[in-house]
Amino acid sequence: MKYLIIISILIFFAGCKSEKVKPVVMSSLKVEQLPSQESWNSIVFFTDSGKTKAVLETGHLRVFNQARETLLDDGVKVDFYNDQEIKTTTLTSKRGRVDDATRDLYAIDSVVAVNDSGITITTEELMWRNKDHKIVSDKYVTIISEKERIEGYGFESDQSLRNYTIYKITYVTRLEE
Repeated sequence: MKYLIIISILIFFAGCKSEKVKPVVMSSLKVEQLPSQESWNSIVFFTDSGKTKAVLETGHLRVFNQARETLLDDGVKVDFYNDQEIKTTTLTSKRGRVDDATRDLYAIDSVVAVNDSGITITTEELMWRNKDHKIVSDKYVTIISEKERIEGYGFESDQSLRNYTIYKITYVTRLEE
């Protein structure tokens, strides 16, 4: 039994080496390319004077302080609220970006915006401009309301999608009631 204990102790110490393992350092990776903050399944509230103006939900959020931008991936949903804090519009896209300097939101890829009266806007990219709370795009857009379908290039609207303009209309049709 004594020999078994001595052999076990010798094997234990023989397995311990004094060599230190150095971690691999990726010289191609720059610290500036890494996000300063990162979160999953995030919900962000935008308020003004204590009132909710918008609620953003995203699957993956990455904040880059040096570039002053926040990248949104894995689905983006933004609910916009009026001055009475009633939801007026919902915007969805596959991904997005927030310019942290201006607080402008860019919705990118499969963008759909729907207001509370059923007006639907689809496009590949649009921007919610923080300074005047306007939704704008220079891409091809389709607007479908209860009465008509309008398509064209270039678009501007208030965030509730009630007062909108398409700059280069390519198609208009009245919908049957």
